[in-house]
Amino acid sequence: MAVPDPRTWLELHRRVRFGDTDAAGVMHFHQLLRWCHEAYEESLERFGIAAAAVFPTPGENLAVALPIVHCSADFRRPLVCGDALAIALEPQRLERGRFEVRYRFRFANPDHEGSADPSQAADRPPAAEPLAAQGLTSHIAIESSTRRRCDLPEPIERWLEASSLGQGPRPL
Repeated sequence: MAVPDPRTWLELHRRVRFGDTDAAGVMHFHQLLRWCHEAYEESLERFGIAAAAVFPTPGENLAVALPIVHCSADFRRPLVCGDALAIALEPQRLERGRFEVRYRFRFANPDHEGSADPSQAADRPPAAEPLAAQGLTSHIAIESSTRRRCDLPEPIERWLEASSLGQGPRPL
């Protein structure tokens, strides 16, 4: 199976909606972790992994569960209704049966007040746009029946391997 360009499943986009904001008109803090998980799900789907292969569905028990055992969120700038965001995912296998995903949320609107020079926004790569927020989710693999640690499911192993290609060596 040919591996598609990682940008198709590791670079996603979303827009801040009115329902994502609080009474002050800024994104409510809990939305970021929801967006992280939605980006993780969308990344798997774009890679070709059906949701039912990873997430339980009614009447279907999976042999392996992937609970989140740690999460964090850091906010760099306020997000308001209408802000367009580019989300970069950085999945990494940590050890047998454990991986994490880092999420970097950058402003995608070229005229956002945080942009360095809106007239040159089209010439900047997404990584040059201001960092709005970042998140992290850490997952472990456990056998659903015994709750004991186990190896990651094969589809997740493929996703992690393909995601690491082209990123160069990672520090130890």
